[in-house]
Amino acid sequence: MRRKRSGRVALWLLAAALLAVLGLCWFDSNRSKQQRLPAIQPVSHASPNPEPAAHRSTSSRANLTEPTGPAPSPKPPAGSPEEPLASRPTLDATNDVGPLPPSAATNAPTISSSYPRPVQNVFEMQVALARLALSPGSIDGLLGPQTRSALRAFQQKEHLSMTGELDNATRERLLLSEPPTGTYLVTSNDLARLQPLSSTWLGKSRQTALEYETVLELVSEKSQAAPTLVQRLNPDIVWSNVSACAPLELPNISLPESRRRAAFITIGLSDKVLEAWDERTNLLVHFPCSIARQVDKRPVGELHVTVVALNPNYTFDPEIFPESAEARELKTKLVLPPGPNNPVGVAWIGLDRPGYGIHGTPRPEQVGRTESHGCFRLANWNAAYVARLVSVGTPVYIQP
Repeated sequence: MRRKRSGRVALWLLAAALLAVLGLCWFDSNRSKQQRLPAIQPVSHASPNPEPAAHRSTSSRANLTEPTGPAPSPKPPAGSPEEPLASRPTLDATNDVGPLPPSAATNAPTISSSYPRPVQNVFEMQVALARLALSPGSIDGLLGPQTRSALRAFQQKEHLSMTGELDNATRERLLLSEPPTGTYLVTSNDLARLQPLSSTWLGKSRQTALEYETVLELVSEKSQAAPTLVQRLNPDIVWSNVSACAPLELPNISLPESRRRAAFITIGLSDKVLEAWDERTNLLVHFPCSIARQVDKRPVGELHVTVVALNPNYTFDPEIFPESAEARELKTKLVLPPGPNNPVGVAWIGLDRPGYGIHGTPRPEQVGRTESHGCFRLANWNAAYVARLVSVGTPVYIQP
């Protein structure tokens, strides 16, 4: 019996020892695992660099169903690339050289997008006047003598003080009915019509047409604007490599529909302005014009329209251009084909004095000078408009 009891005790002691060893191993293993876990830091709501919300983890079941990407972008500020061109704040009229600085649009004052509304600056004033057929010349955003003259014509029509300034009373009447600029997409037809312009009379006479040479020239004339302004409105365009469908921001000009015919035309030599009037002496148009360089070539009195031609040919007579070395060498007249770069532009309104007429010009920025041989030059877009107002017999009164 003693041997059996001794054996049982020995077995119990052995089992106890084994259990002790196993327990010690488990304790060491568990302690080792706890030491390898990262320390958990309490969340600080005052942390100076909180983790972005989109990257935070959460155990909220409701949050698991929300998008984890970035939040939707807010509406872009006025003048940003995402905003439609027609609603952008327009050119700062005081910036008269070079392209608009990148910050010009975002730093510009907020302009109402509802129309009609009063004009806000010289550029908008020029656009509004041009839409009324009161031309400030090529739109350039500058308050020059032609713009002041057009503004006085508007003030006269509205029975306001003819100050030539954008005063409060004038601003209340001179309204924009739609955005001053819009997007023009260059077409394949625009590109197809471009061609170099010969530098000689003989070379011009051999061309198929006297077309625009560049896209810049074409869109400037379409928008009645100075090329410098068009460049400023489109600072990122490489003008030597404009492709079809290229979007351009341009002044948005459309002349009023010519429902009334002109009863008579007046041309003021001193202020270099052509005006058309209806039978009730309501002013229809006010356009700057060029006059003869020589005083004795400036007719005064009553003349009459004898012919109206759109897109005319031009007969070059060397005897009329003695200042030209080429003309002195030529022994015959030349017929030049039509086109905007034709010497008389896109319209000819002949008068009943031989060699005299009202016509367009390939150099609209020079309109308003004393430089012609006797004719009255208008910008092409204005000459074409006058041609639709007059007919054979319309009186033209030329005033000193």
